[in-house]
Amino acid sequence: MRFRTLVSTLSLLVLGTAIGIASSPQIGSWKLNEAKSKLSGVAKNTLVVYTEDGDNVKVAIDGIDAAGKPFHSEWTGKFDGQDYAVTGDPSTDMRSYKVVDANTLAFTSKKGGKALLSGEIVVAADGKSRTVKASGTNAQGESVTQMAVYDKQ
Repeated sequence: MRFRTLVSTLSLLVLGTAIGIASSPQIGSWKLNEAKSKLSGVAKNTLVVYTEDGDNVKVAIDGIDAAGKPFHSEWTGKFDGQDYAVTGDPSTDMRSYKVVDANTLAFTSKKGGKALLSGEIVVAADGKSRTVKASGTNAQGESVTQMAVYDKQ
């Protein structure tokens, strides 16, 4: 009987995780609204796309780096607060996301084990926009803060 209960519980947890990803308001394409954003000292993420990748989430980012050159980076992992590898971004090599509530994620970007940028991503109640607030240090070690607003595509 205990074995059956354990299997049922584990099945519900796996199903709940899969449903949690699918129902996340973060999933979709988000385009930067520069008029509503306040960016300084860091790269500008012009398009961010969250997609399901099995039981993971894939985050693809297109943007302009601090030197004005275009870049594309990708991250695949879970919203569980653990570090997962970032590819295509020379300023970071690991990133973690953690669910704060139904519309909010906390994130941290790292390079060589050192946290460089952290903040929150909040999807508006209507699901049509999201705001990313972040602070940390840039490649020169200077303190940076930013607030980026994205519109759902």
